[in-house]
Amino acid sequence: MIWLWKCRAWKLLLVCVAAMAMSTALCYSKCKYEAIFNFGDSNSDTGGFWAAFPAQSGPFGMTFFKRPAGRASDGRLIVDFLAQALGFPFLSPYLQSIGSDYRHGANYATLASTVLLPNTSLFVTGISPFSLAIQLNQMKEFKVKVDEFHATNQTGSTLLPAPDVFGKSIYTLYIGQNDFTSNLGAIGISGVKQYLPQVVGQILWTIKELYALGGRTFLVLNLAPVGCYPSLLVGLPHNSSDIDTFGCLISYNSAVVDYNNMLQQELKEARKELPNASLVYVDIHAILLELFQHPTSHGFKYGPKACCGHGGGAYNFDSQVFCGNTKVINGTNVTASACDDPYNYVSWDGIHATEAANKFITMAIINGSYSDPPFSLQHCDLHHIDKSIN
Repeated sequence: MIWLWKCRAWKLLLVCVAAMAMSTALCYSKCKYEAIFNFGDSNSDTGGFWAAFPAQSGPFGMTFFKRPAGRASDGRLIVDFLAQALGFPFLSPYLQSIGSDYRHGANYATLASTVLLPNTSLFVTGISPFSLAIQLNQMKEFKVKVDEFHATNQTGSTLLPAPDVFGKSIYTLYIGQNDFTSNLGAIGISGVKQYLPQVVGQILWTIKELYALGGRTFLVLNLAPVGCYPSLLVGLPHNSSDIDTFGCLISYNSAVVDYNNMLQQELKEARKELPNASLVYVDIHAILLELFQHPTSHGFKYGPKACCGHGGGAYNFDSQVFCGNTKVINGTNVTASACDDPYNYVSWDGIHATEAANKFITMAIINGSYSDPPFSLQHCDLHHIDKSIN
């Protein structure tokens, strides 16, 4: 089955075509990747945070899992779709002690994680203790345990990967959003922009550490256009002159572009130091911006409006009551409930993407049209992503 999305030629200059079939007839060669190791925040957390702090309730997971499944979405995330496309089970969270299968990778991402350490004066409360540095240490410990297990020549079934898997894996890094957004209300854009070079520097340092562990293929997802997020449009001060024709915040999205340009340039420089590595800059910013600006061109109905929220109106977001919660506001019980048609929305809860948007993004990543340098997975034996393989 082939999905086609006609993107605006004036904006994107491409047609995003991704072949996703069960047959190997579409494959040019056998895919060399045997696992995915993911580092990130709630945009790619498959249950790590809720394994550490169990509390998630519906309507999260309503579209695919039919129950809360540790995702900050109505269904699958980008990393879920990537794993399914490559024929892997969904990535088990590193923090999940029961039911985990690490033969095809592990997921270190947790909700509210940051790139920089959270125990500095830069960060407000509500940030996860599992920063990128902690996630890297978890990965190092995981590799030690895998090496020790295989060094003892143990036999029998195991849910650990083969000892040589680390050089045959894709390392995905989808993190940085919380470093950007968590302090906007306190120190503003100008204050946030002062430490963004540190964020980029920490990401590059992490890649070099993973390279030393054997990693050779890295997909680094840039920062999304947060100025189109319903949560920021409602929660951050702005005036009408700061809203573009698509309803997004101009100043905040401009700051994101500055960060993304910095990240792209530093990855370019890092390729000189790591000539044997594939350091791929993935421009999900462009993909999501297109969806927010022209939702109806891609099968959606709503851009900067949350499916799961309260308040209705242009954004359907209320910072006093988040998705799935009930609270007394002005003497009245109100619930932030989900819409009946999340597939028509880009934004799930005002902060995170819907499964439909995540699927759209994944198809573009697989196609490679938004990668610098160009990087495609279409030579792999791709599996149908609309069916669970677990």
